[in-house]
Parts: sequence; C-alpha cells; structure tokens
Amino acid sequence: MQSAGTPVSSALPLTEVLVVAECWQTEPEAEAVIHRAIQAAAEIADADVGEAELAVMLTDDAGIRTLNNNWRGIDKPTNVLSFPALQPTAGAPADAPRMLGDIAIAYETTRKEADDEEKPFDHHLSHLAVHGFLHLIGYDHEKDDDAEAMEGLEREILAQLGIPDPYADRDPHSDRERMD
Repeated sequence: MQSAGTPVSSALPLTEVLVVAECWQTEPEAEAVIHRAIQAAAEIADADVGEAELAVMLTDDAGIRTLNNNWRGIDKPTNVLSFPALQPTAGAPADAPRMLGDIAIAYETTRKEADDEEKPFDHHLSHLAVHGFLHLIGYDHEKDDDAEAMEGLEREILAQLGIPDPYADRDPHSDRERMD
C-alpha cells in the first residue's frame, strides 16, 4: 500500500509521505500531521530548503529495525531515522531535483512512546517529524551543546504548532535521552 502526499508551497520543501505499513491505517491524519510539522520546521529553521524534496516513510517496527540494522548496525526498532541526501557534486545537471533526504517513522514505537508519556499521538508524531527534518538540514545531538540547540529549535517549532514542550518532564539531572 502506498499513499503519496501533496506537495506544499514552493518556498517550502516538497514533502512526499509514503505509507508502507498497514498499522498506519489507524491514524488517518498522520500524513496531514507530518506535512504541518515539516512546514513549520521549514519556516522556522534557518536553512535553504525551498523547492528541495524529501520523503517520509511511515513504516512499522520490523521495517525500521531492518533500516536501523543495515545503516547503523543496531538490531532493534527505533522511533525515527533520518537519511540526509548526498549533495550533488560539480558537474551535476542544473535541473536535477535538490534532495534533502528521507525520514522513516515506526508506528508501534511511536504509539508506545506516546502512550507511555501520556501524550497525544499526533503531538509525538509531529515531534518525530520535526526531529527527523532537523537532522536532514544538518542538526545533530551528539554533543550536549548541539543537543541543546536542536532541542531548543524543536521546542520553538512545536510551540508554533500548539504542542507543549516534549522535554518539560525530563529530569534535568539525568543523562539526556535522545532520539536516533
């Protein structure tokens, strides 16, 4: 099964949402949630993403586990993975589409995390889409300073969407839990 999303405004990245797992049928608004989250992230983040393309694959835990194992050597499911596109080299055709990359989001892990944290599913899905998008445009969370910058931008974007701070309940003295 596959569903293709409609592209948004030309000043924003063209986002295609591919539903590749049946379990996502229980969330009929998922595609719209992702489009809103990516649009808000693109509007707020300081990056040149106009008319670039990205794909978001809505998969299940088995699918993301395979990706996680193949690309990161980690044999377990995760909530979100981002795959930034290689940038064209000199001599690439001028009319070639500009790719940002791909994001994969696993339904079961996302559902479990939302339920465990007592958050609305669409809020958590928005957060994962924003998180994945920020990775595509160069943000990471390997170092604490980088993580703080990325989380601050996530908070700002999610607030624009009316979503509460996803990090508000985190113990400030515990080790920082990070998404992949």
